Amino acid sequence: MSRELATRPATMPYRARMDPLRYLRGYPPHVLTQVQALIDAGKLGETLRKRYDHAGHAVRDDKALFAYVVAIKDRYMRKADPLNKVIYDNKLHVVSQALGTHTAISRVQGGRLKAAREIRIATVFRDAPEPFLEMIAVHELAHLKHREHDKGFYQLCAHMSRDYHQLEFDLRLYLTAQETESAGAR
Repeated sequence: MSRELATRPATMPYRARMDPLRYLRGYPPHVLTQVQALIDAGKLGETLRKRYDHAGHAVRDDKALFAYVVAIKDRYMRKADPLNKVIYDNKLHVVSQALGTHTAISRVQGGRLKAAREIRIATVFRDAPEPFLEMIAVHELAHLKHREHDKGFYQLCAHMSRDYHQLEFDLRLYLTAQETESAGAR
């Protein structure tokens, strides 16, 4: 065994060793450098906790989540099709899939085709600060109107949550901090 492999923590996930900034792909190098400096100093999690320390939420179960998301939908998208289901999904894997999904399941009822709209949100948002839950809910609701991540999609997201872009970036930092802190604890 080489000396480098012997000093690397054996329990750290392979993907984390390969790309600790994977949630931030696509951001400019100067931003990645600043984030890496915070990680190296052990201050990324602390910085986010200071910003979002007061932001806990009571949306702990699927019933409360449904009410929370429908309230946002009713405020900004009254004319959009109704939601049939909104749940936390522990099968969504943050790394390999999305943080939330939206689906329209078509069913035949009598002689008509009816669509049931569902939103599933990763369970990581049960314990995440409330602004991050709002951001992912807004994101999935915007998909009811725009399937693609195009200009109209992001305009709708920003309309429903004026700090949408900052929250999306901070959520990526939050996920990075969670992963680096849990890798460091092993």
